[in-house]
Amino acid sequence: MRDKAATRPDTKHFEESHQPSSALKAASLNLERNYHVFLSFRGTDIRNNFLGHIYAALDQKGIYTYVDSEELRKDERITPALIKAIEDSRIAIIIFSEDYASSSWCLEEVEKIMECKEQRGLTVFPVFYKVEPKEVRTPRGSYREAMVKHENKFGRDPEKVKRWKKALYDAGSLSGWDLNDK
Repeated sequence: MRDKAATRPDTKHFEESHQPSSALKAASLNLERNYHVFLSFRGTDIRNNFLGHIYAALDQKGIYTYVDSEELRKDERITPALIKAIEDSRIAIIIFSEDYASSSWCLEEVEKIMECKEQRGLTVFPVFYKVEPKEVRTPRGSYREAMVKHENKFGRDPEKVKRWKKALYDAGSLSGWDLNDK
């Protein structure tokens, strides 16, 4: 059975202001149904504002959307259930925000998303929320700082950081929404 947290953010504010439609409730009962959309995001940046608006808009249209909960992110590695959610989705929306690259979890997600784009034809749509696409691709600014920290942390596994940089470059090179209102 799918965890309730896998379909809705777990914050109290979000729970109170965004009730799921009957279409989403019905979809959550169907265990074999794939997700329409997988949302990849850094919770500390956007969970209580921008994410809520995107999720509510998708939900109002009856679009079955995967949004993880913060409880799932206790480890640095993404879980098999999350990998399956990415693989089972039809579309991945990656919300690149200022703090996105600081999370090894988010970088694991974007790597898996881009792998699924190549191997399974997953449609990937980036949203650049308060960051420039070139910051993600190059990386610059907070993305550069985060990658330096990851290089230091994962020094014994430089291939991991190299894969993350490639995934960021590839995803950051896709057409998407640039919502940079800094």
